Amino acid sequence: MNTEQEKEIERKIEKKLEDSCSGSGKKSATQNGSAGAVWFLGFIGAVVYYIKFADGFWNGVLGVLKALVWPAFLVYEAMKALAM
Repeated sequence: MNTEQEKEIERKIEKKLEDSCSGSGKKSATQNGSAGAVWFLGFIGAVVYYIKFADGFWNGVLGVLKALVWPAFLVYEAMKALAM
């Protein structure tokens, strides 16, 4: 191989590495879309749940804040149930 071919191969490899490490490709954006939709629906459900049981304004605000982190509550309760 001559040096021009080697340089071209190196450029192609570097580009592929940059593309795979950046995570900004179309494929990863498409894969994250459905997870975002599920999280949003869960957020809306959690807001409705927490607001329904709020007995005052500040408890409602706390309910909205809790709804933002509902996956953490879910994982915590799952781990607590599995540990017994």
